[in-house]
Formats: sequence, structure tokens, C-alpha cells
Amino acid sequence: MASTAAFATTQPALSEESKDRKPKPRPRRPNYNYIHRNALPVEVHPLPTLIPHNPLSLVAIALAYLAQVLAPPVRPTYNGYFSSSSSSIHVTDPDTIRKLWEMGFFGRGSLSRSEPTWLETQRKRGATAEENTGQRREERRKQKLERARQEQEVIEQELARMAHINGQTNGDNVKNNSADISNIATVLEVENSSRDTTLEPAEEKIDDTTHSYDEWKKAIEANGVPTPPPTSSSSEASQAENRPTVRLKRQKTVRFSPTIEAREFNLSAPVISPIKSPGTSTPPESEAEKPSQLENQEHLNLSLEEAFFLSYGLGVLQIFCDDSETVLPPISLLSLFRRHSYFPPRSLSVASEPDDPFMVSYAVYHHYRSLGWCVRSGVKFSVDYLLYNRGPAFSHAEFAVVILPSYTHQYWGESAERRNTVEQRTKKTWWWLHGINRVQAQVKKQLVLCYVDVPPPLTEEEREKNVDIGHLLSRYKIRDVNVRRWTPNRSRN
Repeated sequence: MASTAAFATTQPALSEESKDRKPKPRPRRPNYNYIHRNALPVEVHPLPTLIPHNPLSLVAIALAYLAQVLAPPVRPTYNGYFSSSSSSIHVTDPDTIRKLWEMGFFGRGSLSRSEPTWLETQRKRGATAEENTGQRREERRKQKLERARQEQEVIEQELARMAHINGQTNGDNVKNNSADISNIATVLEVENSSRDTTLEPAEEKIDDTTHSYDEWKKAIEANGVPTPPPTSSSSEASQAENRPTVRLKRQKTVRFSPTIEAREFNLSAPVISPIKSPGTSTPPESEAEKPSQLENQEHLNLSLEEAFFLSYGLGVLQIFCDDSETVLPPISLLSLFRRHSYFPPRSLSVASEPDDPFMVSYAVYHHYRSLGWCVRSGVKFSVDYLLYNRGPAFSHAEFAVVILPSYTHQYWGESAERRNTVEQRTKKTWWWLHGINRVQAQVKKQLVLCYVDVPPPLTEEEREKNVDIGHLLSRYKIRDVNVRRWTPNRSRN
């Protein structure tokens, strides 16, 4: 208690202004529990609860059942468009975008990081993350310029102080230097007047003094007037060498390109198009010119796995191919997505293989979605998928999934060629596993190695029977292995 009292006495007294100051109220967070109350974009119409000791509950159940049979509820359907250039599905309807995101967190905004919130950000007219980054960079640049300016002022003050000290001791020399500067101006006028006259054939031979004078003039334009100009007489040159020189203060010079220097400007002519100063900006638009309503330019990007799950697994998405009016059935979508899972996409003449990237990845996606997990892309953390308990709006992902195809069927080991192919496709090193596990440990996620047993190709009889999609997916088996970092201190018990 004594230590507590001593600590309390050392606290500074609060001023009256700080006491009266109220903290800024934080903006209210949306009710995510209500917004994301549906785990999937499927409407459910349950029957009333059965109460055993109340016979009227049976009547309520019968009436509700008959109502749904006679007037079945309308099943929601959404439209998406497949783009062959990007190998993805685009959803452009704003209502569909919002529903697909709120009911299952499907897709990713084209102009946002994850959730499609570009329109809301533009309406608030607030700074986005990219604009904040640019503003911070601009502030750092101004700070560096200000620091350089202050350092330059210190250097100039020191040089001025040293020049003042030298000027007191060499006061007489300064007067001689001023006379030298007047001589320099006279020489410049004579040289400029001589250049205007046309040269005769006898005057084409120019001595070395003219060449040295050109070099001296360039030095004047760059660094001021360091030395007197060279002359043709040796007596004047010797006098110039004996005279003490004064280095004038360096001035900033502006050099124009030869094209601009060759032009002639008439200063007396009226100005046709005045040049705006750097600080001025364009005049603001009038209220009539401003758009009354902001157009939503963002659309939702769906991966191939998400689109096929919504189309085949749930039956709520209709996909049109390349802005056509024909809806692709699930069997056509499967063939299309299997070809576009390669880069570049394969042609129709190439037969599909059981270990196509789309078949392996969709088997894993369908497996975890059917178990109630929210599955999102994990490319940001060097994995294939991220598993959320409810969704990104509620918590971070708990598991990171890496898909590993496994060839355990005896078909893949019958010949040496198949064994070499399997070895090349499944070859992984311990350094790879250590790097992946290290990344997941840093972001506090558990690594899950998902092994997918690839079945052998279909036989000719099965191909003739046109096996359905359900039978194709049932041939894949999934095994999960949770990789955890073992530490002796935490795993002792």
C-alpha cells in the first residue's frame, strides 16, 4: 500500500482543460452478427417447432408444409461472367456482390483489398490506404528538403562570416577587384559586338585567346566570376596574375534547351495563354457539373473453385461465357475450368488428366466448405487456402492449408515412366517445409498439409457412360496432417 501511495503522489496534476476535455467517441462498428447471419447464399425455410404436449403444433407444421408445397419459395439465382483472358469469373451487379460477400465471404473486390468497399470509401470522401501512404511519403520528402535547407543556411552563414573576416584585412584589395569587374563587363560588350559582324575570309583564323575566353565564359555561367578574362596582351595578363582575386558568391543559373534559346519572344505582344503558377490549381466544378450520383466501378472477382462451388454445389450461380447469353451447365464448366487451370490454357484436343490442378484444388475446397469452414485464398502467406472459423470480419484465419497431391494407387507405380513422373510432381525438400512452417509461425497460424489421393484415369467404359460430377469427385480422398512446431519448454507436459 505504501508503494501505491508513493506512486500516486508522483503523478502530475491534471489541468482543468484536460479534465473538461472529453474523448472522441469511436464510430460504431457494424453489427456483423446480423449482417453475416447466413453462412451460405442459400435461403432456408424451416418448419415450425414440434411441441409434443400441444396438438396444435402439428396443425401448424402441416399448414406450413402445405404452403411450401403449393407455393414453393423462389430460389435466388445470381449471374456471373467468365473471362478467358483472366481465367476468373466477374460479378457486376451491386446487389449480387453484396449478397455473395455477406453470405459466405465469396470473391474479392477488384478495387479493394478484400471486401468490396470502394463505393463506400468514395462516398465518404476519405483518404484510402494508398492515399495515406502517398501523404506520408510527401511529408517525409518535405522534411528532408527542410533539413537540407537548414544545413545550407548554416553553411552560407559560416562562409559569410569567413568572408567578413577576410574583407576587414583585405579592404584595399576589394576596391581593385571592383575595378576588375568593370573591366570584365567592358570586355564582354566588345566581344558581343564583334560577334554580330560578319567574318571576312582573312579573319577565319582565331587565336587561342578566343578559345580560352569561351571556356572562361562557361565558368562564369556555372560558378560566378572566379578569375579575370584572358586578354591578348602579355602585360595585362601579368598584371591580372599579380592582382588578388575575390571569389564572388555563387548564383543559381537557369539553362534552357537549344530549341528554346533559338526562339525569339516579343515582350510587347499581348499574352495569349497565361501560364499558371505552380501553386494554383484548377477551378472547382460548379454544382451543376458535379455528378449527382457516383457510379460503382467495382466488381467482384470469383476464383474458379468458388464459382464452381456456387454453380454446382449450391446451384445459385449462373455463369455466362465471354459476355454471351448462353448459360454454361456444370459439366461444361468443369471441362472449361480444368483447361484454364493451366497456364497457358490447354486446348480442347488435349485430354483431361486426373491430377489437373483444378480437380485437386476443388476437391479440397469442397471438402472444407462442406465441413463449415470459410475458405479463402492463402497466396498472401505462401499457402493455398486459409480456413476461417466464421469469416474475415470476425477473426483471423486459424489454419493455413497446403495442397499436396499423393499418388498411392498402384496404377502410378506400374511402369518406370509413371514413377518418374510422380517423383517429379511430388518432390519437396525439408527446406521448403521449414520455410513454409516458419512463415505460418510468424503469423500465428497452424500449418495443415492436405494430401489428396489422385485416382487413376477413367477407363473407356466409364467414359462412354458419361460419369457424372459427383462420381468424379468421390474418387478423390483427402488426408489432413497438422504440422506444429515442437518446443521443449511448452511441450513438456
